[in-house]
Amino acid sequence: MGSVSFPSTSEPPKPWVETPLIYSAQLSNAAGCNIYLKLENVQPSGSFKSRGIGNMMLRSTLPSPPSSPSSSSSFLESPAAQRKIHFFCSSAGNAGLACATTAHTLACPATIVVPTSAREPVLRRLRQLGASVVVCGSNWFEADTHLREVVMPASALEDGEETKTKQVYVPPFDHEDIWSGAATLMDEVAEQMRVVHRAYVDAVVCNVGGGGLLNGIMEGVWGPSRNGNDGDGKRGLGKEVGGGKEPRVLAIETVGADSFNQSVKAGELVKMTAITSIASSLGAVQVSKKTWEWRQMVGGENLVSATVTDAEAAMASVRFADEHRMLVEVSCGATLATAYNGDLRRYLGKGLSDEEWRNVNVVMVVCGGSHVSVDVLKAYREEYGPEVAWA
Repeated sequence: MGSVSFPSTSEPPKPWVETPLIYSAQLSNAAGCNIYLKLENVQPSGSFKSRGIGNMMLRSTLPSPPSSPSSSSSFLESPAAQRKIHFFCSSAGNAGLACATTAHTLACPATIVVPTSAREPVLRRLRQLGASVVVCGSNWFEADTHLREVVMPASALEDGEETKTKQVYVPPFDHEDIWSGAATLMDEVAEQMRVVHRAYVDAVVCNVGGGGLLNGIMEGVWGPSRNGNDGDGKRGLGKEVGGGKEPRVLAIETVGADSFNQSVKAGELVKMTAITSIASSLGAVQVSKKTWEWRQMVGGENLVSATVTDAEAAMASVRFADEHRMLVEVSCGATLATAYNGDLRRYLGKGLSDEEWRNVNVVMVVCGGSHVSVDVLKAYREEYGPEVAWA
């Protein structure tokens, strides 16, 4: 299998792409307001993870990190230097695929450790991308422990002193470069809404697992480092894209994978004892500390936490495929469900008249995901269809 080639002195290709932002008549009709879809499902890895993990991996290869994730001044100094970087990740899903896809783009080796529950289609895609795949452990924690304590030390011992490889551990979500990469999504939204749709954004809706995507969106809306505003006391792009005020952010989880929502209710960070939701991509037993800090910083009015059921998330994926001809996993369906089930207006349109609500503009992040197929959606329809009235 080939890989991306470029002169050693050139800038590397970004591991992510600018994605479309489209108006959805179907979801707008269902929700009663204007819905715009940010299509992260068309990223090279199939999900938004290409942004954050791609940025983190790209920056690890640069002798002098660039000032922003969208620009770089130099790449690995030689083909020999490229061979001295080896990426390691523990994930049986979107993070692992993003790591393997980015490593392939950067012509660097990658080793992905997955638990025994990993699905064969994902394993096949990882190997097709050239990654070395190790299967170990009954869950992510055990796979990650094996990666850190066995695989990475063993790999280091194999390298001689003259050819010692730089090992880069790639976490699924908890790293500031991952958040900065995810924040580029809001840079694009600001430009696309201004130039293409000629409208302001009142709210952004996304799902939250560990918090990598949500942290990036919050940085894009509220952070001090967006749009060249470092050090001047200004916030992020929020007031620009929101027409003078920051858009509100609605963060969605499924019941049973709702560590953020449980933390909000408890008033402190909560660590779940187990994940019981089918939305495995949202299955972080504890949301990142940074996510909780954002909630504390901007308050519950600006960062709203909500949950949907597995049945609602699953049937949202089914209905979205019927209406938009796109397959997205159930974790993404959690976001879309709020347009179908009325939650969007309950959380973001309280007190608004029907006419006022019709003028509200909402961007929904279609995050994509690997755990979906025609057969999976068919099974969802059969199992959950009878439970969901709007399906």
